[in-house]
Amino acid sequence: MKRRTLLATALLSAAAGPALAGTAGAAAPGPSVTRRATTTLDSQAIYFVSYDGLVNNNSFQKNGLLTYKGHQYAVWYTADRNAVVGRRALGASTWSSVKVGHTLRYDDSHNVISMGLSRTDGRLHLNMDSHSDGFTYVKSVAGLLDDPAGLSWTASRFGAPQSTLDGLTPTYQFTYPQFVATPDGRLQLSYRTGVSGNGRHALAEYNGTSWTDLGEWSSSTGMYTSAHGSSAVRNMYLHGIDYDRNGRLHSFFTWREQNGAVMCSGGGITNHDTGYVYSDDRGRTWRNDAGTVVGTTGGADKVAVTDSGLVVDPLGPDHSLMNQESQATDSAGRPHAIISYVPGRFGQCTTNYVRDRTANGRAFHLRRTATGTWRKTEIPVALNSSQRTRLILDKYDNAYAVLPFARIAGASAASGHTDWTTLFDGGGLNAFGEVVVDETRIAQDGVLSILYQVKSTGTTPSALRVIDFGLPA
Repeated sequence: MKRRTLLATALLSAAAGPALAGTAGAAAPGPSVTRRATTTLDSQAIYFVSYDGLVNNNSFQKNGLLTYKGHQYAVWYTADRNAVVGRRALGASTWSSVKVGHTLRYDDSHNVISMGLSRTDGRLHLNMDSHSDGFTYVKSVAGLLDDPAGLSWTASRFGAPQSTLDGLTPTYQFTYPQFVATPDGRLQLSYRTGVSGNGRHALAEYNGTSWTDLGEWSSSTGMYTSAHGSSAVRNMYLHGIDYDRNGRLHSFFTWREQNGAVMCSGGGITNHDTGYVYSDDRGRTWRNDAGTVVGTTGGADKVAVTDSGLVVDPLGPDHSLMNQESQATDSAGRPHAIISYVPGRFGQCTTNYVRDRTANGRAFHLRRTATGTWRKTEIPVALNSSQRTRLILDKYDNAYAVLPFARIAGASAASGHTDWTTLFDGGGLNAFGEVVVDETRIAQDGVLSILYQVKSTGTTPSALRVIDFGLPA
């Protein structure tokens, strides 16, 4: 059974199955990918490069692809800016799509569409088009995802677009919507309030009837001092927010400082350190790696840069550390993350964030071991991009890094995840860069689905596709 997120575990309880396959005593297989079909969502999807990314392929959107009860769902913006939801039966070669009544406001790649599923009422939820301002929210009729064969896929199955969560306005500076289902079938929405360099993370929760704002849980204040200067204001960027199979909520993160004085060069980026927190009470209180409470959602004490025990991989703000990369949990509930930056062997001061990451950036696999220590392994594949890498684990706990341009590298659990090798080089796809991964499908049929957009120029629309790979059975 897949160990990645609740949307791959408790959300998909029907797919829950035994752990390792094979006969007793047989060695588990290592990582492998078998290329299957490629399908086209849209031959002419919207294309513009903003913040070095595409609005349909920002890998931090959760979820751009989602699988439930034998059907897969995808979201994107068309060339005429319409927000669209597609559906197909698993293995089908064609998608059916419907417009949900919203058009993209700005050419801003932050304004992604995120999907979530509330198991209590079988609804599909969409949050979209937000970057430090308002958002648009759409939800389906109840039961739509529970009966895909019996309920037609039409626009009438979706409610009118809203600028609130059914009347709840959690903030007027809303960014980075990420849906995550709780072990008891509720749906939570993670978001940032505020702006880059001065923002806080918060949670809202849907119980099948209404939304409640749980409040903020990270702090933007406190003094951080580097070798170059100090900063008093910042924001936390999440690598993810995911429940494991036992109901623990995990989150890796980086900090971004508001004051550029902490950097060696103004051409870099103020991101620093990889931190980790977890919650055993559905995100109400947060603990550091040692188990000490470091913050309360909606309370006065929030997770802050000055809290001890947060940093699990220290790094100063001179190496162009990426924010919002990727995370996963394995079958034992141990957290894993992908982080990327320019290693010190290429110099101790990046002076151009995009150029230096493209030339010398590397991705690293960071994970907690069975003894409770943290181990980091460099993935020996040059990024050749400034962009993000996605992490998934198969049912044998083998790790896969989906690198920019839809390249795939893998490492075996048997090696302690140290034998990284390229499994698919992305040849022939002409993928733009970042890709979206279906975190939920692997548990159901052992298939890795990757959504990518074909590279174009200017604002010329291009094809948006999903490529499927079989993983070890």
